[in-house]
Amino acid sequence: MRSADYHSAVAAAPSRSAPGRRRLTTVLLAATSAVAVAGAITLIPLAVPAVADPIEACTASSGAVVAVDFGHWDGPVVRGCDATPTTGMDLLHEAGFTTTGTVHDGPGFICRIGTAGFNSGTEYPTPADEACQLTPLPTAYWSYWLAPAGQDHWTYSPLGALSQRPQPGQVEAWVFGGTDIGGTTGQPTFTPASVRATNPGRTTPGTPSASSTPSPTPSTPAGVAVARGAEYLVEQLVDGNHIYNEAWGTIDFALTAKVGIALAASESHDPTLTAIVDYLAGRAAEYAYPGGVGSPPNSGAVANLALLAEITGGDPAAFGGHDLLTALTDHLCPAPGGDGNCTDTGDFYGAASPGAQALGILTLARANLPVPTAAVDRLSQMQCTDGGFSGAMIRQGEPCESEPATTGTVVQALTLVPDAVDTVAEAKTYLLGQQRPDGSFPPYLGAQGGDTGTTALAAQAMLVLAQPTPAASAQNWLIARQGDDGGFGGDENTVDSDPYATVLAVPALAGATLTTLRHDPSDPEPTPTASPTPSSSATPSTSPSTSPPPSGPIPDLVKGVAYLVAPANLLHGHYYESVPGTGSADFGLTIDGAYALAATGGNDPALAKIVAFLDQRGTDGAGRTISSWTSVGTPYANGGSIAKTALLAEVVGRNPRAFAGHDLIAALDAAVCTQATTDPNRRCAGAGNYANATSVFSQALGIMAQLRAGETTKAAAPTSFLMDLQSPSGSWPSLIPAPSATDGDVDSTAMAAMALDLVPGDDAAAAVDKGLAWIASTQLADGGFPGAAGNSVNSAALAIQGLSLDQQRYATQIARARGFLAAQQNSDGGFNVASTGQRGSDVRASTQAVGGTVGTSFGVLHRDLSAVPVPSSTPSPPGGQGGSQSPLPLTGDNVLRLVWLAIALLGGGAALVTATRRQRRAVEEVQS
Repeated sequence: MRSADYHSAVAAAPSRSAPGRRRLTTVLLAATSAVAVAGAITLIPLAVPAVADPIEACTASSGAVVAVDFGHWDGPVVRGCDATPTTGMDLLHEAGFTTTGTVHDGPGFICRIGTAGFNSGTEYPTPADEACQLTPLPTAYWSYWLAPAGQDHWTYSPLGALSQRPQPGQVEAWVFGGTDIGGTTGQPTFTPASVRATNPGRTTPGTPSASSTPSPTPSTPAGVAVARGAEYLVEQLVDGNHIYNEAWGTIDFALTAKVGIALAASESHDPTLTAIVDYLAGRAAEYAYPGGVGSPPNSGAVANLALLAEITGGDPAAFGGHDLLTALTDHLCPAPGGDGNCTDTGDFYGAASPGAQALGILTLARANLPVPTAAVDRLSQMQCTDGGFSGAMIRQGEPCESEPATTGTVVQALTLVPDAVDTVAEAKTYLLGQQRPDGSFPPYLGAQGGDTGTTALAAQAMLVLAQPTPAASAQNWLIARQGDDGGFGGDENTVDSDPYATVLAVPALAGATLTTLRHDPSDPEPTPTASPTPSSSATPSTSPSTSPPPSGPIPDLVKGVAYLVAPANLLHGHYYESVPGTGSADFGLTIDGAYALAATGGNDPALAKIVAFLDQRGTDGAGRTISSWTSVGTPYANGGSIAKTALLAEVVGRNPRAFAGHDLIAALDAAVCTQATTDPNRRCAGAGNYANATSVFSQALGIMAQLRAGETTKAAAPTSFLMDLQSPSGSWPSLIPAPSATDGDVDSTAMAAMALDLVPGDDAAAAVDKGLAWIASTQLADGGFPGAAGNSVNSAALAIQGLSLDQQRYATQIARARGFLAAQQNSDGGFNVASTGQRGSDVRASTQAVGGTVGTSFGVLHRDLSAVPVPSSTPSPPGGQGGSQSPLPLTGDNVLRLVWLAIALLGGGAALVTATRRQRRAVEEVQS
């Protein structure tokens, strides 16, 4: 089971409102180690070499680059190189950064990062802002992003830095902010191309060099390029009306709106354009009001929708039943604050960049409404001395570094504001000075090449400013970036097409600007272009299959268990964090492994050894015990960790009221919050939330543990809290509170369903039914399910457990998911993290795959260990070396084969011996 923590290698800190600067500066080579002290707790940082690899040691096809954004503290983006990285953690250290973990999770959970070149090596957040005692809130933490060689967009890492294996030419980024478990928000504000290593004298095959200049008369006419670009964008749509980001596991509303604007500029695919507008109108509340209707809007989302409505002949004052223009004018920030949504006075609420502020102004001006003076003044404050506009929401007097892309957007907006003539003139001078001889525009100061999106926005600004020659030169450069599939690469060194670059390139090549573009798809056209069929590879299944259950392959559980108990993985009764020399145990992962062994019955001696290590409070190489992880008896008691440990005791028949030296049920009862609180030492999102439980995983685990212990009354408030988190779609979010109303998560929905399946009554049963239907609707074509890692092994395994609550109805989906898991199993018995990306067995994914394949809910999982001798727990040696495990016993092998056979029979209609919801309901009806 995935850890109750939202990411295995990042942690959060209290939110701060000033976003600061987020730009690239010089490469910093040296770093020092530091020790952070919080009260009497000493945090152990990881040592790093005195000198990092020089940036020249990494190229576009070798080594790896990591960039750390210290913009939250008004610092730079700093990058470094490791020519021979082994893990993401190793890359950070070899690149010259220091890190510190949390006391709760160990050094592998990155809580602080520092570098010698910024503020004398101070690690951030400082102890004054974050004690790094517990896993902090997901609203502000070091999030981890990846971009493999040739990819110019960021993907939220599905693995922690200790498990991630950087590939040649890969770039990685660490950003302090907030996102959810799917990484749908909080991406780096800089592009991978802006920090990627380059190899002087060499270019990517098929692309011009940085110094090449395209012919003034391109061989491909702009009109043809626009048509091909529009075709490419239509092919990226799911169901012909929206973009679904498989890496994020969610709908990309912003990109969908920009696809609509690009199609309008192309004056083609009108039926598809209409479908996009209708789709966004129907989902406007989800996109524009992430906190729910009645809460303040996201001004960037509001502006995108309003602009699309204006461009396509709609009414932005009545789009999807919402007055988007009033939403902007009524939510102008009166002062800095607003939980970080107001950087300064005059901001549109939630504006994350000067570009978003500019779009708000532009949409109001296009609607012939008065533009608030405060909004214009605020945008003007972000103009730098060179005439360009900052790429970040800085306050007046803060360091300002111009960005051509932002300036291109701002210029288009301010040309509609009569009093901004002088401001626009200064911006014009700046933009003209930024254009390179080949016609392109760089993404930031000092960039070595041109950027497609930046050049497109600058070209539109040149058109608005009546500069036809610079505009044509930029358009010529854009045409050279188009690939064979019609899409555009992100920059001159990228071959693969990128929809984010394409939605900007198409309008620029069509000669359209945001100030005047208008194309009403309802107007009759002589020859409307039909929308092509959406690509099947990009379209998730939207309804459960009604075909007979397939009899395809299923995972080999014998080999799976053998992988989990192999000495290379399970040492001294626990799994380790991969931190050389520390021997830190991963207690959450250790319990996940125990759940998997209990579900299969495959190796009771190994399971008993895990239980003994936890119950007898065995120490790891860093001197930590399970009590260090649960923090029972301290102000930092973590409801999710306590619940996970208590549930394990119940699963193996131990007394959770006397396990690991504590009454875990009493501790869990005491952790039920009575109200929301802002106290950082006892984080409560509301009444019924468990203290410091920031995920649906933690909440569900607590309910299951309490109900299994007979605490029906005390579990009532947590149950009500969990039910209130369910969205109208039937899904549950990953985080508490959810970053947005669309944060549906397969893993968390399955966990919530397992918990509520133990709750009597029609309301809970209806919630479970609705949740299972939503899970089934998300199944992908190959049987997998979308998760944080993309087409995720974790998500497929948990979906099996959830859908098995009603296995007769969802037998087909369960069988297909097991087939997906079988395809992800490797020769060593372990499982990949996902169907794409880094290959190779991962212990965390394997624990979930092995246990999830069986399909037994955590709410009823039980493995009797009474006949197994209780081993004594011995402390682990420093560094986690030594130890052995007994081989898989013959009895366990036989048990596994019986379980495997039962799973195979499910495809033919036989049921596993588990307590399903339908069976439980029948018993309740008889007893009533």
